[in-house]
Amino acid sequence: MSASNNPAVGRQARPGPVIEDWRPEDPQFWNATGRTIANRNLWISIAALFLAFALWMVWSTVIVRMNAAGFAFSTDQLFWLAALPGLSGAALRVFYSFIVPVFGGRRWTALSTASLLIPALWMGVALQDPSTPYSVFVIIALLCGFGGGNFASSMSNISFFFPKAQQGTALGLNAGLGNLGVSGMQFLVPMVIGVSLFGAAGGEPRELADGSAMWLQNAGLVWVPLVALVTLAAWFGMNDLKSASASFSEQAVIFKRKHNWLMCWLYLATFGSFIGFAAAFPLLIKTSFPQVNALQFAFLGPLVGALARPLGGWVSDKLGGARVTLWNFVLMIAAVFGVIAFLPRAGEAGHFFGFLSMFMVLFITTGVGNGSTFRMIPVIFRTLHERASAKAQPAERERALREAGKESAAVLGFSSAVGAFGGFFIPKSFGSSIALTGGPEAALYAFVAYYVSCILVTWWWYARKGAQTPC
Repeated sequence: MSASNNPAVGRQARPGPVIEDWRPEDPQFWNATGRTIANRNLWISIAALFLAFALWMVWSTVIVRMNAAGFAFSTDQLFWLAALPGLSGAALRVFYSFIVPVFGGRRWTALSTASLLIPALWMGVALQDPSTPYSVFVIIALLCGFGGGNFASSMSNISFFFPKAQQGTALGLNAGLGNLGVSGMQFLVPMVIGVSLFGAAGGEPRELADGSAMWLQNAGLVWVPLVALVTLAAWFGMNDLKSASASFSEQAVIFKRKHNWLMCWLYLATFGSFIGFAAAFPLLIKTSFPQVNALQFAFLGPLVGALARPLGGWVSDKLGGARVTLWNFVLMIAAVFGVIAFLPRAGEAGHFFGFLSMFMVLFITTGVGNGSTFRMIPVIFRTLHERASAKAQPAERERALREAGKESAAVLGFSSAVGAFGGFFIPKSFGSSIALTGGPEAALYAFVAYYVSCILVTWWWYARKGAQTPC
């Protein structure tokens, strides 16, 4: 009996680190052993991604308290520190997008998670001394991009483990619960910087103007033991899939695929908005509503956005990714106009809780859109390869489906790289808008125009009757 017809193949309770036989579309294989292995890899991946997002976006919280701790940086310099991890993380994602099929998901997850120790430890040292040059913080902020890069390899890796019908939910869980690292960080950091978390080993506190003490260095140090623990879990608990192996040249075919670039455009609007708003939200609150304690509310946006992402994947599995994506962009535009309506204007103080509620809606829609766009990608490339091999022999069709899986994984990773640039452009757009016009409205109107273009792209290629690749 061949391996492909033998349900006993791969049933070992404790498979080795490299799995030779992986057939998630085979119901017998999936029910016998595939689901258990895939879920174990998924949950370790989620933990690793949670920490990656926490370190990637940690500056969004730190910058709000730096000057109170004795530093003297301008608002523009602080916005730069919030934006730079988005820039480096997006650049790293281009490389990370193609790395899993080359090195293996287990090995790369462990290595990339361990790399987070570098910015975490360095931040913990640099924040103890107010005389630390701004250039040092620029370097640390860029190194926090390691966390942003991890998302591309994580999503690529998890896509190989699950059958087509469950990829939307699995990718939504991986990304959505991983995205919770942003809100988790924005909730945890304000608490840990107020206590001597590591005793003498954690350094001395800074005395604030009101006489209280602050250990701002804990914003970096708190993640060190967690990163070490998850690195070990990834190394000993995850798997490398032999069937997912591919060289860079094999994956580079996606650069010739029109749908790769179209999905990059859409994902920049969904995930780029999520991570960009998350990076800018605390300082945007502080500059627009200075009477409000920004850190009491900032974590709520990334929290609801992250929780909405699995919902977006799940609903898209039921209704279709293109339909969900199109109407989600309509809601994003409405939410932006709602934010604008509650901002302070000349002679008016604005309405903070109206602003906050509209931003919560906006964060929710970015999360739903993250899930729905990533649901679209595997369907698009599987459809293209199924069409191309419709009249081929069974062996050729099977090979075409494997190629579709590899291309989908590469597009998932590469589109996440493009999307991550939102973590740079959105904070800088707000900073530039405030510097040039005195408020963030100009940036928000630009985002509306971009979302309109995404509606047109989604409708024409994927959602309308007779669309080229309905999904």
